[in-house]
Amino acid sequence: MQAIVQPTYGSPDDLQLRDIDQPTIGDHDVLVRVHAASVNTADRLILRGRPYLMRAAGSALGFGPRRPTFAVPGTDLAGRVAAVGSLVTAFRPGDEVYGNVPGAIAEYVAAPDSALAAKPSSLSFQQAAAMPLAALTALQGLRDAGQVQPGQRVLINGASGGVGTYAVQIAKVLGAEVTAVTSGPNVEMVRSLGADHVIDYNREDFTQSPGRYDVILDLVGNHSLSARRRALTATGTLVLSYVGTNRWVGPIGHILAAAVLTRFTSHRIVSFTTDATSAGLLVLTQLTDDGKIVPVIDRTYRLNQAAEAIRYLETGRARGKVIISIGDRGALAALTPAT
Repeated sequence: MQAIVQPTYGSPDDLQLRDIDQPTIGDHDVLVRVHAASVNTADRLILRGRPYLMRAAGSALGFGPRRPTFAVPGTDLAGRVAAVGSLVTAFRPGDEVYGNVPGAIAEYVAAPDSALAAKPSSLSFQQAAAMPLAALTALQGLRDAGQVQPGQRVLINGASGGVGTYAVQIAKVLGAEVTAVTSGPNVEMVRSLGADHVIDYNREDFTQSPGRYDVILDLVGNHSLSARRRALTATGTLVLSYVGTNRWVGPIGHILAAAVLTRFTSHRIVSFTTDATSAGLLVLTQLTDDGKIVPVIDRTYRLNQAAEAIRYLETGRARGKVIISIGDRGALAALTPAT
């Protein structure tokens, strides 16, 4: 099979398209013929090997001491079941599935059955591949970490990115009054997703505005903790979900500072790790098929353009998700990136 391989830490230029062995499956595994994958911020961080601290402590997350833990990058995928292990009962060959599984940027992937769910019937493979990690992060950040309640005022900082576009929609599903922070070119797009108010960060700093919010989901981390706290109500919650700019420790310094600060303030300051399991995916499937949320896709690339896809993600200009289409090789030849 064909797959993208990352043999070492480095840049997108180090990614290679290779023919490798098709993965084997165990009793609880599913072999998926991948039709589409998406790239996430985590993929570019693992490729770069940053923050460096993760090389010593993050093997389960894809970081090894000298090279990425998984030879094939990517985790978000959608495709059809090709084979199932002897103890798998939830899926059978031909089923359309999606999920978050290491090694997704390849023609086939072996996945634990617990990491997959039935693909939303209303979505294409490309749209479904745009869902798992980003939409689950938005859902768990707002519903679980933020504990958003109907009628609360919620601010999404970074509303036009992969997670942010889902966060705007999910906050509305939870009954919140939503303020989205983005740049001018994206104002109308996030408004179309349901945002009640939109702040263009080039014109206004939300931490200096008179508005106060019950929950802030910060996907950017471009303000100090004290500045963000000023934008909260007296008992508001700040949810941190960003990678940071420090190449050594990433956002860990902010997280530790928040853990200490939250003991001495009426504010809740929390961070979380996304739990990408089938239970969460089933919630997304229901929300999608009910018409409550819709994926936003910026560009689609071919398998042999995976490096270009990650380079584009690194520009920080992507609106929504960046997709890699992995259909049959004849179809791939006719596919070009969206503009």
